[in-house]
Amino acid sequence: MRRARFEALVRDVLVEPLRRFLRRRTDPETADDVLSDTLLACWRRFDELPDPPLPWAYGVARLCLANAQRSARRQQRLAARVAAVDPPREADDAPADDALHEALGSLDPDDAELLRLWAWEQLTPSEIATVLGVTPNAASIRLHRARGRLRDAIGKVEAGAGHEGVEGGRRG
Repeated sequence: MRRARFEALVRDVLVEPLRRFLRRRTDPETADDVLSDTLLACWRRFDELPDPPLPWAYGVARLCLANAQRSARRQQRLAARVAAVDPPREADDAPADDALHEALGSLDPDDAELLRLWAWEQLTPSEIATVLGVTPNAASIRLHRARGRLRDAIGKVEAGAGHEGVEGGRRG
């Protein structure tokens, strides 16, 4: 009976939002591995899941992804020591001509993650608070400040790209 309830919850509520959440943050293979780890943690704590369970599961997924990324960094350091050739260069994630991606990339990682939870996952400040393990008030304040910093960063990126300012409906 417990297994059937868990499988229904995973199928109907958790798996697709968690898969999208993870694929927006890492490559598909890592996302699938981390999704498995996240669902295992949800199964182990099934009797303790809050209602609604998705924000809590996002928090678990963030922690599992952080663990996977730490593990990957350790493996890369080891491979670099063993390899006789230079390690491959990392690809740039954000296209240089996309002001939003560039601005988001220039933010503090905590601000960027907060904005992704709000914009990509469409979480409320209360749900974001659950994911991040903070109070709803703190999440709301941090979100407000992060949005302001993003707005400023977009302005700097656009100004640096040679965009002219507009004043009173006329080019300035």
